[in-house]
Amino acid sequence: MSTIDPAQVFLQEAQELLEQLEQSLLDLEHTPNDSELIDTAFRALHTIKGSGAMFGFDAVAAFTHHVETAFDLVRKGRVTPSRELVAVALAAKDQMRLLIEQPENASATLCDAILADLSQVMAAATGSGSDDVEQTVPDAWRIRFRLPADAMATGTNPLLLLDELRTLGPATVQAQIEGVPALEDIDPSLCYLRWVVTLRTEQPRAAIEQVFLFVLDDTELEIERIVSEPDLIDADIVPSAEVVVLPRDDRRTGPVPVGQQSTALAATPATARATSSASTIRVPAERLDELMDRVGELVIAQLRLKQIAAASDDVAVKGVAEEIERLSLELRDTTMGVRMLPIGQLFGRFRRLIHDLARELGKKIELVTIGEETELDKTVIERLNDPLIHLIRNAIDHGLEDPEERAAAGKRPTGRITLSARHVGAEVRVSIADDGRGLDRARIRARAEENGLVAPGGRPTDNELFQVILLPGFSTAKKVTSLSGRGVGLDVVKRTVDGLRGTIDIASPVGSGSEMTLRLPLTLAIIDGLLVRVGRGRYVIPLSAVEECVELSTEEDARSRGRSFLNLRGDLVPFLRLRELFNAKEPADHYQKVVIVSAGELRVGLVVDQVIGDHQTVIKSLSKLHADVEIFSGATILGDGTVALILDIAHLVEQGQRHEERLKAAS
Repeated sequence: MSTIDPAQVFLQEAQELLEQLEQSLLDLEHTPNDSELIDTAFRALHTIKGSGAMFGFDAVAAFTHHVETAFDLVRKGRVTPSRELVAVALAAKDQMRLLIEQPENASATLCDAILADLSQVMAAATGSGSDDVEQTVPDAWRIRFRLPADAMATGTNPLLLLDELRTLGPATVQAQIEGVPALEDIDPSLCYLRWVVTLRTEQPRAAIEQVFLFVLDDTELEIERIVSEPDLIDADIVPSAEVVVLPRDDRRTGPVPVGQQSTALAATPATARATSSASTIRVPAERLDELMDRVGELVIAQLRLKQIAAASDDVAVKGVAEEIERLSLELRDTTMGVRMLPIGQLFGRFRRLIHDLARELGKKIELVTIGEETELDKTVIERLNDPLIHLIRNAIDHGLEDPEERAAAGKRPTGRITLSARHVGAEVRVSIADDGRGLDRARIRARAEENGLVAPGGRPTDNELFQVILLPGFSTAKKVTSLSGRGVGLDVVKRTVDGLRGTIDIASPVGSGSEMTLRLPLTLAIIDGLLVRVGRGRYVIPLSAVEECVELSTEEDARSRGRSFLNLRGDLVPFLRLRELFNAKEPADHYQKVVIVSAGELRVGLVVDQVIGDHQTVIKSLSKLHADVEIFSGATILGDGTVALILDIAHLVEQGQRHEERLKAAS
């Protein structure tokens, strides 16, 4: 049985807390009087400090303590969270992450510099030094708690909990020993004591609750405010670490009846969060990938069973095959659902990027997100991070004008970046739009002609012209800056999107900004496909790209020789003869089929010998030896154990369009 590393648990929790802190700080810059945001930031800081001290991250706890102290003044209304305070707090948050993840690379000098900046900002905000801040009378609290019997056996040290309570203020700790058995009956691995702590602190109740954050599930805990002096007489609060043993007959510290636990933590928001979190469980991403692989193998085995059942006359075998098919499809959908994540968690990462770039470039920028709840495969989300960073940086650097230029054009001084996501059929469309100057068609054309990418005097469409900017090394920047100018960013975007079997659409109305839309598959693991035959080979076409299938008779095939156009209800659609593309030697079927597929607004027909039918396609990556084969995006194993290649529709459509252009030029 594997044991859980407590430090690793803290690292995972700290990641979420740091993200929560960053989002709260960015929101505070726009709504500085939002008390809920202030409380959220304060709780995140307090939890990082307390948990860091508990798990041995002393440098993190010491550094975070100073930031927490500053935000305590904000929480109490003595300081308004200004842009300067938010900027310093964000820098402090970055330093906390470094202290947690790479403590060996964390600079003590940088820590001191950040804290000096924080002290200066706070002094300016309060109008005095930190020592001159008005002191308040701390509140008094009585905390009663009993840990589960096996607490120490599972790694919980009650002394660390008591030490953390003492960091909140002067405290008296009392141990109740009425539950301790005779010496000969004591099990050294069990915890028999109950504690009563009388605490005076300026921290809120939530700070006390946070101390017990990791032991809430089975701990008996009661927190009550002491409001009258008589309650303090029997346990006067002194700054002491002394442990006072209560007599066995002290009834006040006995178990609290269920009906009288109104002030217990079970009724607090913190416990509500703990209760709700009990319905979730952390699972390493590697286990999800392994589960998906097993489901893929199950689907392949199910296809084999289906093929055997089709060749059998046994009704029972057919019934079992149908039941296994139903269950495997349900398991596939459930497993894929587990892998789906809301894209909002990816969008949230870019708020900090836009905030920092706006300060660096002296521009005013607001971020608008739409469709944050749209779900996408976790692998796709992970690989989208870098492309979206490039697109956002380009939009800010090239697209959005300076405030003066925007004012002269009659626009708001604040530029807008819009990130949106939505489901369309079996794909997700992720868009990055800005309301800037838009793409400069004349400059793109001039640079494209200069690089030989567009024929001089040619008349490419907007879509064809805009696709040029995605080519390696292409840039219209007049000078190289820290953000752009080397023609690398959009090339990275295109290669990544191609690797995800997606496409990029670009739109830019004159003077009204630009929009780049990434069209991506929902998942990279299992897809619905259309199985076709060309010669003796079998191939899979992603069903999401298929529009329709039509028959190509021998007469139509003969008429289209040399032209490769199909008249489809009045529209001329170019088509590719896959037999020629794959060098099939066998004679063609008498009645061939044309599968009409699309990528974006472009359509092309693929001529095949036979349409076999739909197929649950488990995608297997091609080896590195086949990395330069663009017309295939992967392979799958069929029910009979043979391999079928999966066609890359985007590249086939591009090839069909180039073929169409050559035919037009030759005519």
